[in-house]
Amino acid sequence: MLEKKIKRIHYLSVVVIMLTIFGCAKDTTVVIDNSPAITETVSFKKTILPIMVQNCSGSNCHSGSVSPNLSEALAYSTLTSGSYINTAAPAKSELYLWLTGKRSAAMPLGATNNPSKINALTLAWITQGAKNN
Repeated sequence: MLEKKIKRIHYLSVVVIMLTIFGCAKDTTVVIDNSPAITETVSFKKTILPIMVQNCSGSNCHSGSVSPNLSEALAYSTLTSGSYINTAAPAKSELYLWLTGKRSAAMPLGATNNPSKINALTLAWITQGAKNN
């Protein structure tokens, strides 16, 4: 009788271990940005703003109904006053995390191949102090 209990416990232990090993899974989003490093000064008005207007507010997503408002008139003030930019740790900026897909689906939604090197340019702009230049 004792042997049957030991065998049963052994069998259940093996089943639990197998379920633990094969039942665990972790889904991760891996975003690979093969863009070259941006070494030139990135202008908000000449580079970042046109990209945002075309890809973010121009698609009627971030033109007032969804935060942040990235319309031409409000994009800079919205980004800099709304905790979207972290110049001390640019790669941890909310804006960058959303663009790269670390907060949800990569922005802009439905875009393929990161149009106009948005990630690299945005990270360079934030790293350079997120100036309204």
